[in-house]
Amino acid sequence: MPSANASSKRYVAALAEELDISETRYEQAEKSYNSLGRWLNRPESTLKDYGPAVYVQGSFGLGTVIKPLNEDEEYDVDAVCELKYLGKTQLTQQHLKELLRVEMESYRRSQSMHKPLHEGRRCWTLNYADGAQFHMDVVPALPNGESVRRILQANRYDARWAGTAIAITDNERRNYRQITDDWPRSNPKGYLEWFKTRMVVVLNERKRALAKSMNASVENIPDYKVRTPLQHSIMILKRHRDMMFAMDEINCCPISIIITTLAAHAYEGQEDVADALLSILSGMERHILRDSQNRAHIANPSDPMENFADKWAEHPERERAFYT
Repeated sequence: MPSANASSKRYVAALAEELDISETRYEQAEKSYNSLGRWLNRPESTLKDYGPAVYVQGSFGLGTVIKPLNEDEEYDVDAVCELKYLGKTQLTQQHLKELLRVEMESYRRSQSMHKPLHEGRRCWTLNYADGAQFHMDVVPALPNGESVRRILQANRYDARWAGTAIAITDNERRNYRQITDDWPRSNPKGYLEWFKTRMVVVLNERKRALAKSMNASVENIPDYKVRTPLQHSIMILKRHRDMMFAMDEINCCPISIIITTLAAHAYEGQEDVADALLSILSGMERHILRDSQNRAHIANPSDPMENFADKWAEHPERERAFYT
C-alpha cells in the first residue's frame, strides 16, 4: 500500500482537525439524552415500569460528527428510547410511538422548549433553542435480539451482534396500526460494537496515551475524547460528499452509513490519517458485493440481511453518484 508524503500527511491531519467538533458538543449531546432518560424514569413517568433506556446512535455514537457547513445548519443528535420490558406482540407500533410522544411532550414543556415536538417517519424530534444549534431525533424501540438471532441463524448469516437488536416504528409501514411480530429492525449498539472492532487497537492506544498525559485511568476516558484515523477519514469523506452534493436536487447524495461501512471495512489499522484515507479509497470498492443480476449489496454488519445499497437498483443515479 503506498504511503502519503510528509506534506500531504500534515495537510490531511490539519483538515481532519478542522472538521472536529468540540468536546463541549459531545458533552452537550450526552447531557441531552441522559436528561431525557432521567425524565422517562422519574417516579411520575407513564413509561417507568417498562424500563426506558435512552442511548445515542448515529454519528455522535460513532465519533464521526463534522461541523456544519454553515451556521444555519444544526447538529442532528440521533437517540433511541428502548422500552426493555415490552414486547412486539403487546402493542402496535403506533401505540408505542404515542406512549413516547406523551412523555416527550411533557419533557419539552418542563424544559420550557418553545418549538413544538415534531413527528418524523420513525422518530420524535426535540428542537432545542436557536442558540443550541442542534435537535434530537428519538426513535421508540423494543428489544428484538432473540427474534433477529433466530432469523439470521436460520438463513445462515453471522448473528454475533444480534443480542442488542431492536424493533422500531415506521408510520409508513402497512402494519403500523396492527399488533404483529413483523416490525422494522435496527441494531445501533451492534453496529457500533462492530465499528469499534475495526479500529480497536489504535483507539485503545490513543486512550492510553491520553490517560497517561492526564494521570488518569483509561476506563475514565470516554471514546469521544480521542479520534482515530478511521474516524477522521470518514469525517473527511463526509465533508467532501457534502460539498460535492451541496446543490443536489435529485436526492442522489451518498448516505453516511454506506460511506462509514465501506471505510471501516477497508481500513487496515494505519496510524496516520492520510495513509488511512489512501487505504480506504483504494479498497472500499472491493466491499461492494454483487448478485447474479449485478445489483449492489452492502450488508449491515450487525444485521447482514439488511442491504444499505438496496435503493441503488431502484435509483441508479445514486450508485453513479457514489462512484463519481
